[in-house]
Amino acid sequence: MKLVMVGNGAFAKKHLDGLKRIPGAEVASIVGRLPESTAAVAKQYGIAHHTTKLEEALAQPGVEAAILTSPTQLHAAQGVQVMEAGKHVQIEIPVCDTLADADLLLKTQQETGVICMGGHTRRFNPSHQYIHKKIQAGELKVLQMDVRSEEHTSE
Repeated sequence: MKLVMVGNGAFAKKHLDGLKRIPGAEVASIVGRLPESTAAVAKQYGIAHHTTKLEEALAQPGVEAAILTSPTQLHAAQGVQVMEAGKHVQIEIPVCDTLADADLLLKTQQETGVICMGGHTRRFNPSHQYIHKKIQAGELKVLQMDVRSEEHTSE
């Protein structure tokens, strides 16, 4: 899968480190705010194309998806742009900072049919692994777990 990395900070680098270990995953382009720092990260990770324009990155041949690690305030607009370009998108946390932006992302996902997902799983954090191991060993019990799931409406 060819994808675009949006952002070049700490979260982007964590994703890039992980992507290096996934056979068949290729970062076709990296997008950043500043040309110099974006070029430096592209060079560090062997990414052939870098730009400050998301539309340019999404237009690279074979791109199927994007990972957004940009500032939260950009997530909704960039997520919509990615989905409207027909690409899947993973958006790092927080996915957005307003309910209106969340509604917009949902509406765009439903209209385009591509995958839009929030990133950041904690299951690999040491503290979460510690608790998981204690539960698996029978040393701790889950006494109550509340899960809420319902279809979202914009009414």
